[in-house]
This record gives sequence, C-alpha cells and structure tokens, in this order.
Amino acid sequence: MDGNTIFVGLDIHKATIAVAVAPSGRSREVRFHGSLPHRPGTMTEFARRLLDKHPGTRLSFCYEAGACGYGLARELTNAGHECLVIAPSLIPTRPGDHIKTDKRDATTLAKMHRAGELISVWMPDAQHEAVRDLVRARETAMYWRNKARQALSSFLLRQGFRYGGRSAWTVTYWRWLASIQLEHPAHQVAMQEYIIAIQEADARHDRLVKQIVAVVPGWSLAPLVKALQAMRGIALITAATIVAEIGDLGRFDTPRRLMAYLGLVPAEHSSGPKIRRRGITKAGNTRVRRLLVESAWTYCRSPRVGEEMQRRQEGLDLAIVKIAWKAQLRLHNRYRRLSASGKPKNVVITAVARELVGFIWAIGQEVGPAPAAAA
Repeated sequence: MDGNTIFVGLDIHKATIAVAVAPSGRSREVRFHGSLPHRPGTMTEFARRLLDKHPGTRLSFCYEAGACGYGLARELTNAGHECLVIAPSLIPTRPGDHIKTDKRDATTLAKMHRAGELISVWMPDAQHEAVRDLVRARETAMYWRNKARQALSSFLLRQGFRYGGRSAWTVTYWRWLASIQLEHPAHQVAMQEYIIAIQEADARHDRLVKQIVAVVPGWSLAPLVKALQAMRGIALITAATIVAEIGDLGRFDTPRRLMAYLGLVPAEHSSGPKIRRRGITKAGNTRVRRLLVESAWTYCRSPRVGEEMQRRQEGLDLAIVKIAWKAQLRLHNRYRRLSASGKPKNVVITAVARELVGFIWAIGQEVGPAPAAAA
C-alpha cells in the first residue's frame, strides 16, 4: 500500500455498520466515524464523501466474514474500492481483553488492516455463492431428514418395536411400519405424523438434488466437478459440494496447503527438545472434511473400475483418469499398511482422507474453468 491509502474497518450487523478510519502511518490516530444504517448504497455514499474530504487517496475496506455475506464487498468492489473479507478465527486477539463493543471491533479492524495483520478469505462470485447455497440447502434438508428418522426410531423403541431386518428405510422397512398397530389411538396418530415428516423431508431432499444436477452443467467450475467424479467415492453431489465449498483450487500452490486448509494435518505442541503431535487440527470447512472421510472408506476395497465409475470417466482426459487410478492403488495400499500396523480404524481413514486431498489438488491443476458463454 502507498502512503495515500485510507484503511476503513467495518463492524457489520443486520441493521447497522460501525465504521472506523485509519489513515496511512502507524502513528496516526484511528478515528471512529459512528454507525451507519445497513442499506444498499450507504457505504458507497460514505466512500464518496470520504474521498471528497481526502482527494487523491484510495480506500481499502475490510470486515469480518459472517452472516451478512459478500454483498457489501461486491458493492464496494464494483464502485472501484478494495474490500477484504476477513477470516474471524485468524484475527489476532489479546488474552486479557474482555471488553467487546462495535466501536472497538471496527477500530481494531482498521488498525490491524493498516498494519497488514489480517488474513482475508476467498470471495466467491455471485454464481458460485448461489451454487454453494443450493448445496448447503441440500445438506440442511438431509440433516432434518435424519432428525425425523431418529425421532420415529426413538418413538418405536419406546413402544417396544424393534426392526429385525438388515437395514432400515428400505421398501421392506416401510412395509413393516405399515403393519404396526398401536394400542392407543394417540400413539397411532403420533407415529403417522412422524412418518409424514420423514416423507416430506425425503421429498425436499430429492427436489434439491435434482436442482443441483440441473444447475451444475451451467457453472463455470462444472469441468472440475466432472473431473473429480473420476475418483472412487466421489459422485456428482459429493464433487459439487467439495468444489462449492473450497472454490478455486488454483489458489493453493501445494497440496499440503489444501490439506491444512481443510484441517486434515496433525496439530503440534512442541517446546524445546520435546515434540508433541496431536490429532488433526479440524480447522477449515467441516462439510468438506466430513465428505472426504466418507469417501476415504471406499478405498478399503481392492482397486477396481466398475461400470458406474467408467461411465463417470467417459470424455475425461487420460491424465485425469490416470490420477484417479493412481489414487486407488496408493490409497488402498496406504489403508492396508496402516491397518496391518495396528493403527485405530479412524486414524487410518483420516490418513487416507488426507492423501485423497492431494489427488483432488492434482486433478484441480489439470482442469480449468469452463469458457464463458458468448454474449
């Protein structure tokens, strides 16, 4: 940054935006400008007035990532100003500071932004954010479906009914539910309401899956979604979720950085000659980490390209297919070696998931975004 930059810290809430301004130079005072209403155009007008008072300067805004999203950042960027969305968990804090106000938060952001101590998150474009919201809506629907199923299972257990089949929620299971007759009419009504809730949740989940299938082909990252499906354990929904949550894989220059971003690297607390390594950090995106662990379980089986996987690999570059096959060979051998050494199963699968990230990164280097459609 040059000496003609004014750094603006924003503490954003649903109704208000607290604003603090820090001129260039560490010794210059950081001023709090008060709170502005959180409405479209408010910050653009504030920036115009600030530039009128300080002609020849440039503005650099920042605010914490949160529930208000990226709309304000896009508004300021479209107006020609720099705006960073800051990772809240990476903002330096003082252990003894127990006072939190909007004024303090905005002032701290402006001061740290001027000092270059803030780390920004990757900001998706509007289309990417829309796909990500659709993917997250499916995850939410799946969560509530599982809650509804658990509620019915708990209810039946309290009434003394236990399903003796191999797996629940199959056609046979639904027939078993239909055969249940409870003694009290209120219990029968309660069970039927649980069943209706599950059916509604199933229908909502299926609708969202169909929407994802329809939206992905027109997405700029559709080639990467298709390429990731060449790998075992990664079908369309899993691939779309991984790409929607991580975003541009090209911003990670090494696979280790991507592993660390997803929280799959071991934590460490070493001091002096003592080296203490702990479990994985579990930092970053929880959704992607969970999906990667689920996919890692498929590498317990011997390497094989079945009919479904071969169909997903049709039309892909040979380099991508070779990466997917190499992943099967290496990850299966990794699973066997670690299992034979006596490692706990969850530790083995986590290690496989961590290496799986490396192959996802390698495929990301082979695939670029889809070309923009002609106007």
